Amino acid sequence: MDIDMIKAARAEIAATSAYQTVTGFFDDGSFCEIDAFASSGEGFAEVVAGFGTVEGLPVYAFAQNIDVNGGALGRAQAAKLKKLYKLALKTGAPVVGFYDSVGGRLAQGADLLAGCGEVLNLISKLSGAVPQISVVTGTCLGVNALAAVSADFVIMTEGAKLSLDVTGKRASAEENAACGNAHFTVKDAKEAAARARELVCYLPSNNLNAPPAGFEEQPTPEGSCIVSAVVDGGSKLRIADAWGEGSRIRLARMDGSVIGVVRTVGKNLDDASAEKVARFVRFCDAFSIPLVSFVDCGGFEDIGSARKLISAYAEATTVKVSVVVGRAIGSAYIAMAGTGANADAVYAFPNAVISPVNVEAAAFIMAPEQMKVPFEQQAEAAEKFAQEQLSAYNAAQNGYIDGIVEQQELRQTLIAALDMLSGKRVPTVAKKHSTV
Repeated sequence: MDIDMIKAARAEIAATSAYQTVTGFFDDGSFCEIDAFASSGEGFAEVVAGFGTVEGLPVYAFAQNIDVNGGALGRAQAAKLKKLYKLALKTGAPVVGFYDSVGGRLAQGADLLAGCGEVLNLISKLSGAVPQISVVTGTCLGVNALAAVSADFVIMTEGAKLSLDVTGKRASAEENAACGNAHFTVKDAKEAAARARELVCYLPSNNLNAPPAGFEEQPTPEGSCIVSAVVDGGSKLRIADAWGEGSRIRLARMDGSVIGVVRTVGKNLDDASAEKVARFVRFCDAFSIPLVSFVDCGGFEDIGSARKLISAYAEATTVKVSVVVGRAIGSAYIAMAGTGANADAVYAFPNAVISPVNVEAAAFIMAPEQMKVPFEQQAEAAEKFAQEQLSAYNAAQNGYIDGIVEQQELRQTLIAALDMLSGKRVPTVAKKHSTV
């Protein structure tokens, strides 16, 4: 092939939507393509792959090429993806995948299955070693969907489809957000790429590096939101708000450093709310991102929910700081604010309540004489008992929390605690993994 033919081939590739997607995602002029001329038999491979920088940070990315055989996954695409994943593992850089494909090249039969299996195996090996982000901008069904949801974060555009069912059943962005498969839903591909770039800037390149630091900014409170009142201004990234309404998870910065934020909102945690937090805790732990948990929770709706969350916090060796901002009752306190294994430092607001069981039951058990009032006055009597006997001050006296802080002091208290704990080292029991 002479130079003119090579130039023509490069121009043909550069004209595809996938190439434009990838180059638009990276910093201007930083994209370097991998296997640019890889063949899929009758034409180019159905994916554009390579590396570049995002705000100066090294990143690998690929985009399924809907303009070539509908972006169908086959031998050639699998080979390029395997090379990209292996390079990401060797060099320790995140992977961002843009999914838009008609499916798999079924005519390739067992070769297709083998290629898909090898790609999924590499995705699993990368999990916890380098961050992975999936961006679904079109159709993503079957094995493609399985690969996409195996990433740490999934971004979907309106109108995109994501489903293991190749008929597209329950595949919309809204449906996937409601069940926790999609962490972000955005309007279009341009906004999706911008969100992926934003997310990359919160994440470490790999599990041995720290997340990129930023400049400290003073908080910009949003109404009564306790999180906005303590994290750096403009740094709060909302994640998976459409799933598990009893909990909130965020990435943010405090004093310029990235933290993971968990907040419970006063309800008993159902299975979705607990699983959302458990997944996030495990992600932050895998990449040594410090966790700050704001606890206001009456407990769990079932044993399974409690088991997931207690296990996630107990196994996490990253820095864990908890603040009881409302109530921490029974298993909720144990899971999220228990001193020792589940939290390194625990603080509480002056009006916080910490109790082994719900407040009314505790009052009847611990102060039966005080509860000998008409039924309509029992709630008030129980609340009075809680403020007197289940207060943050009582918990501090008994060593169940490390300190009581006013809201205006909380940011500096958390910054000091995170700084003090930054050198945390925890020896762990020799085992392959937990079974929870």
